[in-house]
Amino acid sequence: MAKEKVLLAYSGGLDTSFCAMYLKEQGYEVHAALANTGGFSQEELAVVEEKAKRLGVTSYKTLDVTGSYYEKCVKYMVFGNVLRGGTYPISVSSERTMQAISIIEYAKEIGADAVAHGSTGAGNDQIRFDLTFQILAPEIKIITPTRDMELTRDYEINYLKEHGFVADFTKMEYSINKGLWGTSIGGKETLKSNETLPESAYPSQVTKSEESQMTIDFEKGEIVGVNGKRYTDKIAAINEVNRLGSEYGIGRDMHIGDTIIGIKGRVAFEAAGAILIINAHKMLEKHTLTKWQQYWKDQIGTWYGMFMHESQYLEPVMRDMEAFLESSQQNVTGRVIITLRPQSYTLVGVETDYDLMRSDFGEYGEVVKAWNADDIKGFTKIMGNQMKIFYNVQKRAQK
Repeated sequence: MAKEKVLLAYSGGLDTSFCAMYLKEQGYEVHAALANTGGFSQEELAVVEEKAKRLGVTSYKTLDVTGSYYEKCVKYMVFGNVLRGGTYPISVSSERTMQAISIIEYAKEIGADAVAHGSTGAGNDQIRFDLTFQILAPEIKIITPTRDMELTRDYEINYLKEHGFVADFTKMEYSINKGLWGTSIGGKETLKSNETLPESAYPSQVTKSEESQMTIDFEKGEIVGVNGKRYTDKIAAINEVNRLGSEYGIGRDMHIGDTIIGIKGRVAFEAAGAILIINAHKMLEKHTLTKWQQYWKDQIGTWYGMFMHESQYLEPVMRDMEAFLESSQQNVTGRVIITLRPQSYTLVGVETDYDLMRSDFGEYGEVVKAWNADDIKGFTKIMGNQMKIFYNVQKRAQK
């Protein structure tokens, strides 16, 4: 009888390394694939592949989905100025769904009977993987040894050692997940409500002390330039903003939020690129959108971010939200000027042909050009009619 073919969503970490060895020992034909959404260098990818082959997988493949991740997800999170809890650019949250989509599509491509992942039962990722797999390939079985067996880290390490696999699985003080849209950091401080990470825990250290100026250029809401240099590759532009901002330690914070499974969670992160791009984009929108466009964008952006975090990316309403967000960006074109300094920044201003601060209509607090004093007197009288009626009725009712 032919062995069942299983595709393992592999990262090179302890959990997925255990899964590769364990599933092979259980008689499966194990294939491994890493879905890269921008968090791995070429050197790191080579190390992951070498490790997978030493674990004895039948085949290994790197799936580069960074471009797809930007086009299908990141650009809409910029359009929506998505910051969960007003803080977190849902970097890892959104990446997991994109990774799950690429993994399950590859599983179908190679004719896998099952797909496996190394998520535990205590977090959000298990939902993101399972739900995506179930929707896109309900016929493919899902295997989750780490979750189902409720394994400890020590158990997994000992299992690998006993099976002759040599690697440095020393328990690190901090767990780090790096990606295009940011890096999450978990550690002993994030498990408590009254502590924050020390400076040394962040992967990027502050290396610049003198302030400098950055410009970000947008066309229809998408980043197209950094410091006067034009980019056709949006990924390269994001990486450049992230590089420049990280030198100042910008984009660090602690996110406290509700998990999909109902418990509260804390995670530290650094996301210089995401934070600078989102806030620069939001400032440009303040100059180029009407107040009602901004109002409804705030509602849609918050909803879009919530659904993305809650593993609802494949819900059809998300495509409706994306259509609205994209439509709103037609005039969001221009340059945003930013001053960078250690662990802080200032949005200086914008330059755009679509600026609604048109001086030929008036200058706020200074000069009236499109109306006169009598217009304002009449406007104010009519505007107050309903409130005047309300308070008049209250007075009568109290007599």
